[in-house]
Amino acid sequence: MFDAALSALGSLSEPSLLLMLAAGVIAGLVMGLIPGLGGTGAVAILLPVTFGMEPEQAFALLIGALAVVHTSDTVSAVLLGAPGSASASVTMLDGYAMARKGEAKRALSLAFLSSMAGGLIGALGLTLAIPLARPLVLSFASPELFMLTVLGVSLAAVLSRGNVVKGLLAGLLGLLLGFVGTSPTTAEERFTGGSLFLGDGLSLVAVALGIFGLAEIASRVGQRTVDRDMVSLGGGWMSGIKEWVTHWTQVIRGSLIGIWAGVLPGVGATAGTWLAYGQAVATAKDKRKFGKGDPRGIVGPESANNSVEAGDLIPTLLFGIPGGVPSAMLLGMLLTYGIQPGPAIVTEHLNLMYLIVWCFAIASIVGAFLCFLATPGLAKLTKVPFAVLGAGLLVIMLLGAFQEGGQIGDLWIMVALGAAGWLMKATDTPRAPFLIGFVLAIPMERYYYLTDSLYDGVGWLTRPGVLVFLAVLVGPLVWGLVKRTRRNRDQAADLGHRGEVDLRHDDDEDTEQGMLKDSPWSMGFAVLTTVVFAVALGVSQTFSPEARLMPQLVSAGGLIMGLVLVWAELRTRRDGSAPRPGWTHDVTIAVRMFGAMALFLVLVMLGGYLVAVTLFVPGFLLYVARARPRTAIIYTVVLCLVLAALPSILPVDLPTGLLQG
Repeated sequence: MFDAALSALGSLSEPSLLLMLAAGVIAGLVMGLIPGLGGTGAVAILLPVTFGMEPEQAFALLIGALAVVHTSDTVSAVLLGAPGSASASVTMLDGYAMARKGEAKRALSLAFLSSMAGGLIGALGLTLAIPLARPLVLSFASPELFMLTVLGVSLAAVLSRGNVVKGLLAGLLGLLLGFVGTSPTTAEERFTGGSLFLGDGLSLVAVALGIFGLAEIASRVGQRTVDRDMVSLGGGWMSGIKEWVTHWTQVIRGSLIGIWAGVLPGVGATAGTWLAYGQAVATAKDKRKFGKGDPRGIVGPESANNSVEAGDLIPTLLFGIPGGVPSAMLLGMLLTYGIQPGPAIVTEHLNLMYLIVWCFAIASIVGAFLCFLATPGLAKLTKVPFAVLGAGLLVIMLLGAFQEGGQIGDLWIMVALGAAGWLMKATDTPRAPFLIGFVLAIPMERYYYLTDSLYDGVGWLTRPGVLVFLAVLVGPLVWGLVKRTRRNRDQAADLGHRGEVDLRHDDDEDTEQGMLKDSPWSMGFAVLTTVVFAVALGVSQTFSPEARLMPQLVSAGGLIMGLVLVWAELRTRRDGSAPRPGWTHDVTIAVRMFGAMALFLVLVMLGGYLVAVTLFVPGFLLYVARARPRTAIIYTVVLCLVLAALPSILPVDLPTGLLQG
């Protein structure tokens, strides 16, 4: 293993790998500043660029971006009080308070160094996990690998904050979507409706960018202005650097919490940073300073947010269980290269694993260094309204989705899934289990088919490894049931004392044991998903016995979860506690946005990509972003020049239209 680690380090001397790593770092720093993108957007936007690259170059680019996203997203949190990502909102509490006192550089230096240290400790944790977990991974057979895929989807759903049933429903929807295309066991087409386009399945990039990217644009495009009251970069860098050294224990604790949060599927950077902040408060003797500019409130969370991404790679690479959305996309890319996570990767591609470790560590150092140098320039990007950025992001995302399959149909799928992603976000349905389910659908089916073929009956369920995974799967559900029972018992006792407690409601975040958060559109979502699973169950009856087994199981499970959610919604409405659905301003903006996306695709089909951009972008900037005509013209010209030059620089193809033919 030591030889493999040295060999991977030596390979970084190749100019192509260093160039990809540097490009990834720069792209990650820029994307970290844009609200709503984060690691998910960075990986999804860069993923199409990797098509045609060697695996080493592709991972150098993507890991370079992923390692530094949480380093730069702190800039807007500290200077504007508007975090670039959800995880940076924790840093905002003390960082923005410190900046308002004229100590912005002090706060940023604490954040940058903590992120760098978190990345390094996370890379060390990944390094140690390889030799420790390798014997366990090599002992896995198809039953254990099948249970790991089930565990990945289930835990991502069960551990989704505030919504267990909706999380499970999202995971099952992702699995169902992953079954679209050719069956891996019988080579027959499923859920394609006779379409040749759907025969190869759906594009991972289109699914990821639709569910997360386009949904985020539709949600945020109404933000035409930003807070111009940015604090000045006051305070010295050196004072923050010296102070950071004195908080080394918080750095280590925060990093370890981040690794742990990354290993657990569905927890993610946001929960990891809040856990780190909570431990910083809990272990502090003087808690009154937190939220008012306490350096410990910056060091702990910032150490955690980078180590989360490294910890996330441990179950992804070693067990094939992606803990979050970025790692799910990385897992999908591994599978496209024919690299199976688990036993195969630790025996045949050990050099690639250590290359990922080195890239993560080096990118963490370089990213922090560049942030120190470029903060004044980076801060200006945070002043650009998201509606202005949205036009360019939309063009880039749609072009990226086109690269994998080279078909306009992928773009229509992406827009449709963008609308679905917006609906999921509007109804508080976690989207991470959806993408994880989509990525793991085919591996799950393949491993189950092998298990069913090699073992008689259900004897494989008694294997020790399978029993352990079953215990891990059932454990959170049992623990949740125990907590709910205790809570109800305590409420009943309180009712007996006061006689004025309504047992049907509580102030816990996980209403109905995490089944339901109040949302005016939840009933529509529940009914729609129930219908989808019912139709899928009926259609799956037409497949051969081998090809319909997993779709039937998933459809039946989704139908049950959908009915449970419908029942919960009806019960809530009977109580009169659910808000009434209404046509709000946000809904109007979303409908107009997806209509604009559809219009853009029509223009692409008719005149090609450059013509569509030339017509669509200035109109979007003038009527949606309310930009000045001069800004719209310059923006469009620069964007068109970049797009025209891309095919000669990168392996990128621009869609052509009917009129061009």
